[in-house]
Amino acid sequence: MPELVFFSGTMDCGKSTLALQIEHNRSARGLQGMIFTRNDRAGEGLLSSRLGLVTEAVETDEDFDFHLHLVRHLTAGGRSDYVIADEAQFLSPDQVDQLARIVDDLGIDVYAFGITTDFRTKLFPGSQRLMELADRIEALQVEALCWCGARATHNARTVGGRMVVEGAQVVVGDIGGRGGPAAEIGYEVLCRRHHRRRLTAVTAGAAPLSPDVLPVDAVAAPPPPRPAPGGVNGSAPANGSAPAPEGVRGPGGSPA
Repeated sequence: MPELVFFSGTMDCGKSTLALQIEHNRSARGLQGMIFTRNDRAGEGLLSSRLGLVTEAVETDEDFDFHLHLVRHLTAGGRSDYVIADEAQFLSPDQVDQLARIVDDLGIDVYAFGITTDFRTKLFPGSQRLMELADRIEALQVEALCWCGARATHNARTVGGRMVVEGAQVVVGDIGGRGGPAAEIGYEVLCRRHHRRRLTAVTAGAAPLSPDVLPVDAVAAPPPPRPAPGGVNGSAPANGSAPAPEGVRGPGGSPA
C-alpha cells in the first residue's frame, strides 16, 4: 500500500542525506521519482546535503500545486513511482493535503522531510499538518548535538551569534557556518536547557556554565564560644570558687 511518510528531526540530523539515499536506492532498482524542494542551501532547483551530495529537484513556492503537477506529468506520458518532498516544514496545510491526495488518488508513495518546530519552538504549519495526516512518522536516528555535547532538540535563530526569539517564521540565513560564528542571520541547534537560556556557541564563552543552584538565604555565622572559667585547661577550681584576680592576697598574705 502506498504511504505518506514524514521524516522529522532538527537541523543537522541528516534529513536531506536520507532523502538522497532513498532516491539513490530506488533509482538503482529502475524506479523513477520526482523530487521537490524549497529554499535549499545549494540554490534553486537543487536538493543537497551537508555531506556534499546534490541532485536536481523541482523548486516549489507557496502557490505550487503538487497534485496538479503530478497529474499533468502522468497525463503527458511521464512516470513517477515515488515522490520526495524536502523542506516540508515550509509547505502550507493545503499543500500537505495535496501530498496525501497523491498517495490516495494516484497510488504513489510520498516521502516528506522536514523539521518540526521553528526557532520559537512552535510547530511549522506544514509539519503540524503532516503529523496529522501521515501514515507513518519517522524520527531521524542521527542525533544532532548542541555545542555542549548534549542531544540537540531545538532549532535556534541567531543574529550576530546571539539567539533571537522574535521575527518572521521563515527567514533564509546561514545554516552551514559559511558566514562564520557571527553571521548576520544564522541557525544553530541547541539542547532544551541552552535554548531556554538563549545560550549559543558564541555567547557561551562569556556566560557561566555551572548548573543553576537553588536560592538560599544567608545564614548568620554562630557566635564564637565563650571562654570557660579559669583552672587547669579551663576547668574551674576543685573547691568550686572562682579564682581571685591577679595580685589580690588572701588572709595571712598568701595568694587567694
